[in-house]
Amino acid sequence: MAQRFTEIKDSLRLFIEAQKIFFVATAAADGHVNVSPKGMDSLRVIDSHRVVWLNVTGSGNETTAHLQELPRMTLMFCAFTGSALILRVYGAARVITPTSSEWPALYQLFPPNPGARQLIDLQVELVQTSCGQAVPFFDYVSEREELNEWASKKGEDGIKQYWQERNAVSLDGKAIL
Repeated sequence: MAQRFTEIKDSLRLFIEAQKIFFVATAAADGHVNVSPKGMDSLRVIDSHRVVWLNVTGSGNETTAHLQELPRMTLMFCAFTGSALILRVYGAARVITPTSSEWPALYQLFPPNPGARQLIDLQVELVQTSCGQAVPFFDYVSEREELNEWASKKGEDGIKQYWQERNAVSLDGKAIL
């Protein structure tokens, strides 16, 4: 059954680090709730109260739009192999851009990524586990390379242009700063 914690315990950290996929959920005061699957070795547990996620260029930028208005974010992890478990990490998040003084120290924790757009820094407020017994088993095959190949072909200037053209406004018309 469900358990609540005020921090990421070592056993839960190991579970998080073993996952190949996680889900990010955010919402503004109004408009659509956003839930996105993530992978690509893009998450680091910094300590028991802090998680940093590397946000790469994609079709939208809803997470950042929502966090500008309300800093709440939930990360969800599911066991697709081994013992059943669902883990949710709730907290207040902030966006760190490549122009921030914090970027170099945090970005070096991740493999280089041609589409690196932002880092999302989550201060953990609540950790909850639940049974996950209805989650099916899945086998991990490999990472998809299409997004990195696309970003590499665009190049740094092309990515920045894409951000201006396709990532500057949220689904609900909120400007992304």
